[in-house]
Amino acid sequence: MGFAGDGGVCALWRRAAGPEERRLLELFSYGLMALGAASALLLCFIPMPYGRYSSRRFGCLVPARPAWALQELPSLLVPLGLAACGGAVAAARPNCVLLGCFLLHYAHRALIFPLLIREGKPTPFFTFVLALLFCAFNGYLQGRSLTTYAIYPAGWLGDSRFITGGMFEYVSGANFFGEILEWFGFALACYTIESLAFALCTLFILGSRARQHHKWYLEKFEDYPKDRKIVIPFLY
Repeated sequence: MGFAGDGGVCALWRRAAGPEERRLLELFSYGLMALGAASALLLCFIPMPYGRYSSRRFGCLVPARPAWALQELPSLLVPLGLAACGGAVAAARPNCVLLGCFLLHYAHRALIFPLLIREGKPTPFFTFVLALLFCAFNGYLQGRSLTTYAIYPAGWLGDSRFITGGMFEYVSGANFFGEILEWFGFALACYTIESLAFALCTLFILGSRARQHHKWYLEKFEDYPKDRKIVIPFLY
C-alpha cells in the first residue's frame, strides 16, 4: 500500500474525514484537558522521573539525546504526513502558517535541541514511552485539525487573535513560563478546541514540573528567595 493514491494511506485518511472524526477530535481534546489536570494532581504526590529526578524505579534508563529526539519526533512527523495528504484546507494560507509554527517548534525540539545536550541525565523508559505517546497523540490532534477541519476567514492572518498569538511566539524559551505562553499564543492564533486543549494540558503539566523544581531549590539552597513565585510572575 503506497502513501498516496486510491489505495494509499492518504486515501484512508480521506475516507476517515467527516463529522464523526470531527466529533472524535473534540472528545480527544476534552480528554487531553482532563489528562493534564489528572497529571497535575498526580505529580503533587509522585515527582516526574526525569532529569535530576531520574530513577531506575521507572525502568531502564535511555540516554538523554536519543530519548529526547525520539520522543519528540512524532509531533513533527505525524503532522507532516497529514499535511502531505491534505487538500484545500491544508493548503489555505492561515493553516499553512499555523501548522508551520507548530512544525518549527518540534523541528527544533526533535532535531536541533538533542544535539545541544552535553551531559543530560538519562530518561527512565517509562517516562520516555509516556512522552512518545503524548507527542504522537498531540501530533495527530493538532495536525488533523489544521489540515482537515480548521477553516479560517480570508483575513484571519490580520485578525487581532492571530496577531496576539504571534506576539506570544517571541517569548518561547527553555523555561516553563515561556513555553506556556507560547502554546496559549498558539491556541489563540488557531482558535480551535484542539489547540486550547494542548495549551491547558501544557499549563497543568509544566506548572507541576515547575512546582517540583521550586520545591527542590527551596530544599537544597537555604538562601533561595522565599517570595519567588513558581511559574507565573506575581501570581503562582
